Amino acid sequence: MNNLTDVWSKRFEHYLLEVQKYMRFVFTGHLAIVLVFAIGALAYQYSEWLHVVSPDFPADWLAAVIVGIVVCFSRTVTLLREPDQVYLLPLEKEMHLYFRKALNWTFWSQVILPVICYIVLIPLINAVTDLSTWQIWLGLLFVILLKYMNVQAEFHYRFAYRGYYVVYDRIARMAVSILAVQSALSDSFWWAIIYFVLLLVYNASLSKKAKVQPIPYEHFVKLEQNRMMAFYRFANYFTDVPHIRGVVKRRTWLDAVYKFVPYKKENTQSYLIFRTFVRTNDHFYLWVRLTLISAIVALLIDIPVVLWIVAGALSFATTIQLKYALLSSSDFRMDMLYPIKDNQRKKAVQKLLRIFMVMQAMIVMLCAIGHPLFFVSALIVIVVNELTFCMSKDPSVQV
Repeated sequence: MNNLTDVWSKRFEHYLLEVQKYMRFVFTGHLAIVLVFAIGALAYQYSEWLHVVSPDFPADWLAAVIVGIVVCFSRTVTLLREPDQVYLLPLEKEMHLYFRKALNWTFWSQVILPVICYIVLIPLINAVTDLSTWQIWLGLLFVILLKYMNVQAEFHYRFAYRGYYVVYDRIARMAVSILAVQSALSDSFWWAIIYFVLLLVYNASLSKKAKVQPIPYEHFVKLEQNRMMAFYRFANYFTDVPHIRGVVKRRTWLDAVYKFVPYKKENTQSYLIFRTFVRTNDHFYLWVRLTLISAIVALLIDIPVVLWIVAGALSFATTIQLKYALLSSSDFRMDMLYPIKDNQRKKAVQKLLRIFMVMQAMIVMLCAIGHPLFFVSALIVIVVNELTFCMSKDPSVQV
């Protein structure tokens, strides 16, 4: 424990193994197909739009807002655990070695997103501004420096103020970062340097305050727990994660859905399945998320074949994941005490999926109105749902 860099290295290795274990379930074949077609179609439309974009389009402000928002969110990855509040307390004077490693990883893991955003916007900047090539790439270097300074500033702010009112810190850094990027892209590099110096001074003042404060272990531990829990919730949409339990919440505005289940003894399982789906966050938000992605793709992409492939792939993903989630539950339920036929639960899940996949199909079709053969995407969603449910392997069902 004397070598805190070794402590970081071991935790970092365990963290990577944990992330890799679940990410292999996230980036599966069907998701890769969706991403390839969606990114390809968006890139094609982006390139076509660049041919007709107005010379007066505010590309510098658009790039500044996007990049400025991305660089200001720089939550530190400390990998601290709850027992560290006790066991690392005697090593407080040496913790700067640990936090140096944490800040380096935070920067290199987060700088990729603003760099990608900036590179994607370079063709637009070239099309509507008079900046030379070296000025544009100098702007990229400036964005990287801005990200580094934002990572340092957020860490020192959380250290000095225990994370209280961090939203105001982010708003201030976001405003300065946006103005700095806009100045760099509008050939006013001296103003960009002034804004960067303001961030330097701000970070130096926070660092000075942090040096006289004890290490806020509780805040950093809570921050780390929330960060990992967010990752586990995301991974739980693709596979079972034992670290979390589903949250149940009544949604009064969806009570009308229960009318699809007539009040009969034979509909016991249907009523139970409908209530489980509507009230369980994991199941319901999975459907909402994938439906929303399909709708956005239908709105943004006007290439019919790409839309049909994406709609079909997301319909398959929705059906297979909800079928598995609703049929594979091994928790004890009161309906297990009653003589109910084995196939009633499966029929109930199929009925629910038919209703909500028809809703997904209608949403996609409405978003695709104006495209040629806009109704085909809705038919694909419904057909893929039926084929997936009938042809996929049933998980073990306990009734």
